[in-house]
Amino acid sequence: MTRTDPTPLRIEDAVNELCPWSGKPIAADSLALYNGAVVGFCNPGCRDKFERALNHFEGALQVRRAASAGVDE
Repeated sequence: MTRTDPTPLRIEDAVNELCPWSGKPIAADSLALYNGAVVGFCNPGCRDKFERALNHFEGALQVRRAASAGVDE
């Protein structure tokens, strides 16, 4: 889920104030874009954990969609 947009994410645009993983306050260097919204995390490790989880689930959904498409043929 790598961002290609060069516009930096801003902490004031985050939809949350606390990290969804740790419950600690979010940090400006730990932001991610999810479905067009800025989501904040307490540190880059939590942000990266979130992005890895999203990539995993997106990959699993793509495999399922491809398998379902093959069943309908």
